[in-house]
Amino acid sequence: MKSHTNITLLSIISNLTMFILKLIVGFVTGSVAIISEAIHTSMDLFASILTYFSIQIARQPADKKHPYGHGKAENLSGTVETLLIYVAGIWIIIECIDKLRHPAEITLPFLGIGVMLFGALVNGIVGYLVKRSADKLGSVAMKSNALHLTTDVLTSLGVAVSLLLVHYTGMLWLDPVIGMLTALYIMYEATVLLKESFPPLMDSRLSTKEELLITDAIETYQSNYIEYHDFRTRRAGTEIYIDFHLIVAQEISVGRAHELCDEIEYSIQQHFSQAEILIHIEPESEVLNADFTHS
Repeated sequence: MKSHTNITLLSIISNLTMFILKLIVGFVTGSVAIISEAIHTSMDLFASILTYFSIQIARQPADKKHPYGHGKAENLSGTVETLLIYVAGIWIIIECIDKLRHPAEITLPFLGIGVMLFGALVNGIVGYLVKRSADKLGSVAMKSNALHLTTDVLTSLGVAVSLLLVHYTGMLWLDPVIGMLTALYIMYEATVLLKESFPPLMDSRLSTKEELLITDAIETYQSNYIEYHDFRTRRAGTEIYIDFHLIVAQEISVGRAHELCDEIEYSIQQHFSQAEILIHIEPESEVLNADFTHS
């Protein structure tokens, strides 16, 4: 866990460094695209800081006040990061419109190109490390952070290309247009993040594909039970919660029913190691009584 925390700190350092460099070079060159990138990177920096603290909170064990743990801190972080991206995107578009109305020459374009390429290289490496850790942990916050870094790589490369085109063609309008395209792209990224980070805050169920893996695991043992019902799933950060009622034959002992539950839980956790599983055992007689009552 400490190594994953260190990687998150690394993303904070890389984003802070690139924010300062891009901001300075943006004002020196007069490129609104570079300044837009600096704004984008500032949002990435804040997202990295949020990720760091949300992971610390999410990893705290359950307590009396939070009996289901603190996993949703990661989803809350991802949702806030998304809103910040929208803010950054709107800000960039406003700046670019102003630059279209009042175009200005870009000085020292190759300085800007160099910084953009350097930023793409640094955040590309850091983004890969964060993504690898996110996949190992199943962390929504780290996955969002990795996506921020990856997008920063793409937009930095786009700005580098725009500066090169402006230098060789003299078409000053390319700079703000590329800036606006950058803004639209990161706002699209925000929409993708929102679809992943927000639903767990509303206790939405897992995806159809994920639930199918779970039901397949349960049905592997269908010769040992009669049926199951009231199947529910939800996610909170890296944690997955699953519960359902399992109907067993009347003659099965409590010990055997408990063993069956352990076997089913083990099978499910082969796919979802972080899953918290609650199985409510019901004897066959309850089903018969329910059928009799409703007949």
